[in-house]
Amino acid sequence: MVRICFVCLGNICRSPTAEGVMQHLVEAAALTEHIELDSAGTGAYHVGERPDRRSAAAARQRGIELKGRARQFEASDFDEFDYVVAMDASNLKDLTGLCRSAGDRARLSLLRDFDPDSPKGSSVPDPYYGGPGGFDEVLDICDAGCRHLLALLRRENGW
Repeated sequence: MVRICFVCLGNICRSPTAEGVMQHLVEAAALTEHIELDSAGTGAYHVGERPDRRSAAAARQRGIELKGRARQFEASDFDEFDYVVAMDASNLKDLTGLCRSAGDRARLSLLRDFDPDSPKGSSVPDPYYGGPGGFDEVLDICDAGCRHLLALLRRENGW
């Protein structure tokens, strides 16, 4: 079982979107017995809240369901996940600060770094304070990154 946690700031927009997109792709590929997903935030701003209604609505229009409730990523989460995938450099920096070892750091990556069409170090923009188009843009970016991450996992694991 490969376990992946997607991480943004508050865990109500970008990371639940990435988790939902990846879950959709994993189910379509019939790999649910091989891949387990979660999401979290580096901050505790929205702990216990459901995904942002605008993110959920945009995802639903594409047949993707955003589930779960916001939670804060903790250092002990590194013990549970093979991949900890940050949405931007600030999240990555916060996660790096929680690392207890080189093994923890080795689990970290940026989502867009899996997409060869995205410049290295690119961020998934936070749509929270923008217009409705930002949520569609995040879905497109998450779809591209997650498709390439899934392809990598399939190559590495022979699925």
